[in-house]
Amino acid sequence: MAERFSDDDAAIRAALEQAHTPSLLASLIHFTGNADHLAGFKPPVADLTVFGDEQQGIPIDQQERARALAAEHLTRWRDAGCPDLPRPPADAVRAAMNYVAGIEIPPAYEEFLTQELHLDGLPQPTRVTIDASPEVKAEWPVVIIGAGMSGLLAGVALKQAGLPFTIVEARDKVGGTWWANRYPGARVDTPNHLYSYSFEPAHEWPYRYSTAPVLQDYFERIVEKYGLREHIRFDTRVDCSTWNGAAWRVRLHDGEILTAKAVIAAVGQLNRPKLPDLPGVASFAGPAFHSALWRDDVDLKGKRVAIIGTGASAFQIVPEIVGQVASLTVFQRTPPWLLPQPVYHDAVAPGKQWLLRHAPFYSNWYRFALFWSLTEFLLPAVSKEDGWDTPGSLSPMNAELRGFLEASLGEQFADRPDLLAKAIPPYAPGGKRMLVDNGVWAAALKQDNVELVTDPVAAIEPAGVRLASGRLVEADVLIYATGFHASEFLMPMTVTGERGRDLHSEWGEDARAYLGMTVPGFPNFFCIYGPNTNIVVNGSIVFFSEASVNYILGCLKLLVEGGATSLSPRQDVHDAFNRRVDAANARMAWGAPDVSSWYKSKSGRVSQNWPFALVDYWNATRVPDPAEFELR
Repeated sequence: MAERFSDDDAAIRAALEQAHTPSLLASLIHFTGNADHLAGFKPPVADLTVFGDEQQGIPIDQQERARALAAEHLTRWRDAGCPDLPRPPADAVRAAMNYVAGIEIPPAYEEFLTQELHLDGLPQPTRVTIDASPEVKAEWPVVIIGAGMSGLLAGVALKQAGLPFTIVEARDKVGGTWWANRYPGARVDTPNHLYSYSFEPAHEWPYRYSTAPVLQDYFERIVEKYGLREHIRFDTRVDCSTWNGAAWRVRLHDGEILTAKAVIAAVGQLNRPKLPDLPGVASFAGPAFHSALWRDDVDLKGKRVAIIGTGASAFQIVPEIVGQVASLTVFQRTPPWLLPQPVYHDAVAPGKQWLLRHAPFYSNWYRFALFWSLTEFLLPAVSKEDGWDTPGSLSPMNAELRGFLEASLGEQFADRPDLLAKAIPPYAPGGKRMLVDNGVWAAALKQDNVELVTDPVAAIEPAGVRLASGRLVEADVLIYATGFHASEFLMPMTVTGERGRDLHSEWGEDARAYLGMTVPGFPNFFCIYGPNTNIVVNGSIVFFSEASVNYILGCLKLLVEGGATSLSPRQDVHDAFNRRVDAANARMAWGAPDVSSWYKSKSGRVSQNWPFALVDYWNATRVPDPAEFELR
């Protein structure tokens, strides 16, 4: 519920100037009890022509009328003492959803979106509860590995369910990737009002796409608010976990053994820096480091800096350091597609923060607007259409997306055709991670002290980077923005299941799990952000983690309430699921055989990505089906 306020009329009108009009109009159904007013407003445009436009093509005069209408309702509500509002009828909620999306929401999404985003005015659904005595629950200790976004989420859920747990964290702080990645410019590429827990929306985000320190502070606040710190063991690594038939023995790096009835691995996918497979990597004479191991003690001012890679990290680093260095050489193997978003570095205006905090249900509808634009909006555009054979695209929609992205690049590099030729990817949009762009990348590459090199790198030498052409690019500092060992899930831990089965031996090069969480023969062992749960263009990973935690708690509920000792998925269920995933990934841009990316394992299998709609994962993880498991 929105916080009560006593601001005067002028303050309300000033705040409304910063409103996202579709969300504002949708929120008024909670005052009126119907959606009749929406008929008087042009629906938002639901296509690429307004991507990144806060008002989504709504005419200015209608924006003004919407703000005036909202001001009437807000002032009346204030004057009445900010009372609770009645629950709007389902048809009004449905009409508001259709309006904000700019299209008719498919029926399969109505319950999903209404419940997840609390659009109907009902209290947030209760998390999974476990009906057992405190004595019984005390016999079910859980070990969570990792205190990043997913591990903390699991801790909150376990605490609310009343199960004992310990969070083991290798670093000395919580936050996971947002603590590890401290390089200049590190920030999230999902809007922060979506990249946050559904139960802690954090209306005070200072930026639309927050920086790593801001996100780190958010997770620190979660730890304090939900009393998690007493459960966390910092500077502690897990060496191995072994199932003994009734429980897991989790051995820590100092030899201590923790006994757990269940283990939740929340270690993420992007946590082990990867250096390029090049001769002489260790021979460079100056400072050389990976972007995820940023060295604050290295002063870049006036230095000749070389950065290898043009993925997400380099994309954020280069614009931040270009003004400090004497020269900057950027080595690019393949260019990324850039998704235009003019507000990428923008602060959240005070008026918008006021609305998110005080205007009833505005934050819910704003989150819905972001959610929909990042789910089904782009997913169909990165899917293959049979019979389509135009090079560089997969379908008419994908070709349209390519045209839009090419036009944006053309505008940014209009004065540098030499760079434009290097900036347009040959592969279809969606084949690799698309980067959120507000023009700073192009501006940086066009600086006089910057060179974009696309010739292959042959080796690293003490003085710099040797190209296949024979040229030596001299440098004082070398930065590797070369990604992570993403497909090597759970490494370097050893996980031993039933009958001495080693998980990494079972997986080989291709990690697989049922719903990305459970593996046959490894009872009560769960992964969050496990195999095939990464999302490319359709949503926030926070949503996936929340769905996963809900499912894991459901599995623990089956165990604790049912009196069983162990639970693991049936082999046939696991295998059928992975066949469906593989077949679907083969039809996505990232599954194209000619595209190499961190989404694929060494064998070429897409081991990271979820190829279906988010609603499919939500439906699959609502309640675990006992028939899909072996319960003992």
